[in-house]
Amino acid sequence: MRSGPGLAPRPRAVDWTILAALTLALATGLLSLTAGSAGDAWLVVLHGIGGLALVVLVYWKLRRVWPRLAAAASDRTVALSALLAAMTLAVLATGVAWALGATPDLWGWTLLTLHAVLGVLIVPLALYHLLRRARPPTRADWEGRRTALQYAGLAAVGALAYRGQKALTAALGTTGADRRFTGSNPEGGTGNRFPVTNWMLDDPDPIDAGEWRLRVVGRVERPLALGYGDLPTVSGESGASASDGIEAGAGAGNAAGAVVSAPAAVERATLDCTSGWYVERDWQGVRVGALLDAAGPAGDGRFVTFRSVTGYRFGVPLSEARDVVLATHVDGERLTHGHGFPLRVVAPERRGFQWVKWVVAVEVRERPDPGQWLAIFLSGVDAE
Repeated sequence: MRSGPGLAPRPRAVDWTILAALTLALATGLLSLTAGSAGDAWLVVLHGIGGLALVVLVYWKLRRVWPRLAAAASDRTVALSALLAAMTLAVLATGVAWALGATPDLWGWTLLTLHAVLGVLIVPLALYHLLRRARPPTRADWEGRRTALQYAGLAAVGALAYRGQKALTAALGTTGADRRFTGSNPEGGTGNRFPVTNWMLDDPDPIDAGEWRLRVVGRVERPLALGYGDLPTVSGESGASASDGIEAGAGAGNAAGAVVSAPAAVERATLDCTSGWYVERDWQGVRVGALLDAAGPAGDGRFVTFRSVTGYRFGVPLSEARDVVLATHVDGERLTHGHGFPLRVVAPERRGFQWVKWVVAVEVRERPDPGQWLAIFLSGVDAE
């Protein structure tokens, strides 16, 4: 299986371009997990174009090395190279299939989730392959007009293929035609009728609203502790009415004299889950800005972290946190346990894993909390 003359770049150029493309795909894929606003769409576009260009690069690579892969059973190093090639093809296949609208149920996983997991798993294999077989490129590998034209053509193929798959899904009427720029599919219904997804080991027992407290702590002048009945809510539910404020010192452990002037806030926002679905809902609850006004952030308070009963946590700059809603209801329905009752974060233009559920604390900090990236993998192990 030999490639025709003039069609593929020089072998070492192909090898190092594959490494660059894999690095680009991994970086943009990971960064796109936090892409919630339309302004971040370029990350997803670049990821898609790079992935489709990688299809051509892998084809060139396989044509050259196929005879050696046939001997994989007798050579451990080649066998690992064959495994790397197979996993790379699987990553590309799942990504393309998802983009074209395929939505099989893989025992609770989506193709998008499988695509992401496989993409992370190939990293150690790729590093091992690089250390064992890489040969530094020379200047001659990149010189010449032919090489420039080949790479210009490769970029054009990736861009055209990306545009083409969007046109194809629209023509076929598959679910891919209704996706957000993040690749997520729309979910219908109203209220609590959307998928329940938990992060990693998060699976707390139902929370007793009578025992639950929301604490506003950290770099604040007046720490607060609010009960569920202190929160503004929608008409017809127990607790403060939509027009009532939250009065601190009403048996919930607040600083004496503090008042949270907080009529129920309503936020129309899109919950976009990284597992591949999204919903647009009306969320009702208390705006974090009202809690911060009551607690009085210290002058050095610049970040806000939201903590779950499971130990999960995530934070945003204080200026952004003011517009966050801590929701008790969705479309007028009280949140179910699976969706975060009694309180969950609603952070417009943030991805679903940042919408912390079962919130028990709002912590004002001087600096960002780097431990949140570790906590998202360990939450549920050391829950409150």
